[in-house]
Amino acid sequence: MIKKFDKKDEESGSGSNPFQHLEKSAVLQEARIFNETPINPRRCLHILTKIIYLLNQGEHFGTTEATEAFFAMTRLFQSNDQTLRRMCYLTIKEMANISEDVIIVTSSLTKDMTGKEDVYRGPAIRALCRITDTTMLQAIERYMKQAIVDKVPSVSSSALVSSLHMVKMSYDVVKRWVNEAQEAASSDNIMVQYHALGLLYHLRKNDRLAVTKMLNKFTKSGLKSPFAYCMLIRIASKLLDETEGGHDSPLFDFIESCLRNKNEMLAPAVSVLQLFCSSPKAALRYAAVRTLNKVAMKHPSAVTACNLDLENLITDSNRSIATLAITTLLKTGSESSVDRLMKQISSFVSEISDEFKGGFEYKRAIVDCIISIIEENPESKETGLAHLCEFIEDCEHTVLATKILHLMGKEGPRTPQPSKYIRFIFNRVVLESEAVRAAAVSALAKFGAQNDDLLPSVLVLLQRCMMDSDDEVRDRATFYMNVLQQKQKALNAAYIFNGLSVSIPGLEKSLHQYTLEPSEKPFDMKTVPLATAPITEQKTEIAPVATSKLPEKLAPSRQDIYQEQLAAIPEFQGLGPLFKSSEPVQLTEAETEYVVRCIKHTFAGHMVFQFDCTNTLNDQLLQKVVVQMEPSEAYEVVHCVPAPSLPYSQPGSCYTLIRLPDDDPTAVSCTFSCTMKYLVRDCDPNTGEPDDDGYDDEYVLEDLEVTVADHIQKVLKPNFGAAWEEVGDEFEKEETFALASVRTLDEAVGNIINFLGMQPCERSDKVPENKNSHVLFLAGVFRGGHDVLVRARLALADGVTMQVTVRSGDENVVDVILASVG
Repeated sequence: MIKKFDKKDEESGSGSNPFQHLEKSAVLQEARIFNETPINPRRCLHILTKIIYLLNQGEHFGTTEATEAFFAMTRLFQSNDQTLRRMCYLTIKEMANISEDVIIVTSSLTKDMTGKEDVYRGPAIRALCRITDTTMLQAIERYMKQAIVDKVPSVSSSALVSSLHMVKMSYDVVKRWVNEAQEAASSDNIMVQYHALGLLYHLRKNDRLAVTKMLNKFTKSGLKSPFAYCMLIRIASKLLDETEGGHDSPLFDFIESCLRNKNEMLAPAVSVLQLFCSSPKAALRYAAVRTLNKVAMKHPSAVTACNLDLENLITDSNRSIATLAITTLLKTGSESSVDRLMKQISSFVSEISDEFKGGFEYKRAIVDCIISIIEENPESKETGLAHLCEFIEDCEHTVLATKILHLMGKEGPRTPQPSKYIRFIFNRVVLESEAVRAAAVSALAKFGAQNDDLLPSVLVLLQRCMMDSDDEVRDRATFYMNVLQQKQKALNAAYIFNGLSVSIPGLEKSLHQYTLEPSEKPFDMKTVPLATAPITEQKTEIAPVATSKLPEKLAPSRQDIYQEQLAAIPEFQGLGPLFKSSEPVQLTEAETEYVVRCIKHTFAGHMVFQFDCTNTLNDQLLQKVVVQMEPSEAYEVVHCVPAPSLPYSQPGSCYTLIRLPDDDPTAVSCTFSCTMKYLVRDCDPNTGEPDDDGYDDEYVLEDLEVTVADHIQKVLKPNFGAAWEEVGDEFEKEETFALASVRTLDEAVGNIINFLGMQPCERSDKVPENKNSHVLFLAGVFRGGHDVLVRARLALADGVTMQVTVRSGDENVVDVILASVG
């Protein structure tokens, strides 16, 4: 008899969890009744439920006790009780990873899998595949093939989903079941068709040509399952993105045609969401307005059609729905409606709990919003900074306070009245935690470095900070005090405005290497790899905090990983630190038999070209694969490192080492013709077994270009003016160019940034509207560790005229930039 609990019972506590006070040892004692004869299904079922509950609560079962319980449970297969049998399957899956010798139930599961009871067969397949390893898989291969094409949908689906899980364990075996999976893909059952398509895709996803053929087949023949259609859309979209296909692609036509499908899963999304807005179910209304809210962030015009429905949701009894409706309307409404909506929001704010109004996420959203407004609209800078000054007077969150202080140090000194921010910053030194005090000291130093009239006052305040109780605060104050007292712009730029732009893991490794090999030469910062994470002005707003608050270990960057991989190859030892690694460049079409892409690695005097190759032909094995390169300029090919073997669909890499020309430093651009050469051995497509004999062959790749951008690493200079003064004008050169084919300043700015591969500073990549002139500031480091700065003055007339001024500490670098632009 099941007792029915009403609401009062629940509130009084009588409906509490009956398993909450379970003890593992007591349950394992109870499990001994599994050995009794006759088996009591009801009691055994209850004990299995307890075991599964404990496992899912994270209770730790030792290997011995789990194995004992598992062995006792295997006796329950003697019972024909359906519910007990299915509970056994569940327990097997839960205990598969902690019990030893779970394969003892293989014969029982195989018997159920091939028996006459359809209700057992699907779950038995799933349990069997959970405990099967690579050595056993071939023993059940015949049964799996039969199950995939079984007429009972639940059995077929179970076999297909289990096969999908086993692809990770034994791809080569499951690959042999492709014919059965294709047969299942023509099933009338919508779930079987969906699962079959999923298995087929995962077996072919590394073979772009095979995926394309599969898409062509199913988009033309059609599918009955809307779930399978959704998966086809995802696959087609991914392939479109990878191949950079446009509106003319048949894949695009297929995705567009799905918008006219009669099934509501595939019908025009906004129309369905509009219908859901008036649903009697709160969950559907919430899902619809939440999705429309996300769409409105990027495509507000598409959501405008739903404005009336959203207006009706403002008074919804569910406050989450009402709030989302208002915020969506703010993105899509007109100027007049925004004013009306803002008045309605005031009533919402009073209903928001203190947890949301005082919490970190709420305050962070406010700070991020104000910072975004300041960055996008320079006229709002002073008002925004004033709001932030008030904000940190009562902000208990260290991360937000340091972020604001860093912004004030960056923007405050450039305002008409910088002195008014000093009080707010120094208050933080007096009242706040160590990390905030340290950030406040850094902000004060920036005011002193940029405003001569404020320098005496800042020095007095820093002197007080030198008596702080925290090491980090004292060290910063002492350091900045000594720098500012020199009154040298170059020192201010190097040590206060624009800090180091090196890779922190790279610096750690370089210093460690220096200590291992004692030398009389001082440590050279130019030997340290530069930071390669994409730098944006927004990211620099996070202030440096006290060292005790930093994470213990920084994740290595993409370039750090490449540095290690290349250093492990004997032929590349002695090249020095890796200066830059490019983004991958495709050297073959999307649907060719071999897929090759190249990553260009630049060193001080050499370049290494890494060719990632994939063989998409299942009847060939490629060996001794190299890429022969023929340079158009005075670049010298030094060495080729082959990829020993390229089996079907398994990527491999070969390398070519090039020496850069010493006699002509300005020769930074070169075009290479590339040919892939290899030994071919034909294979059996089913077993992958290659023939004994092979023959030499070659495959012509696309030409590969090396440009000036491959020799320059981006670095951000938060204060470009200070960096410009720091480099000095000893090697400054200037030239004027006419960009005749360029029609707008926006286009010119984009072209220059892409061509030179340098980092735009001071948000100068944003061209104000309706302007006929603009100044672009670019910063970078040239191969060899030489800072290079570019100031490009652009004027719009019939075309765009550009006056380029270049500064660097090395004259050759200046010549390289001007020669490449010309």
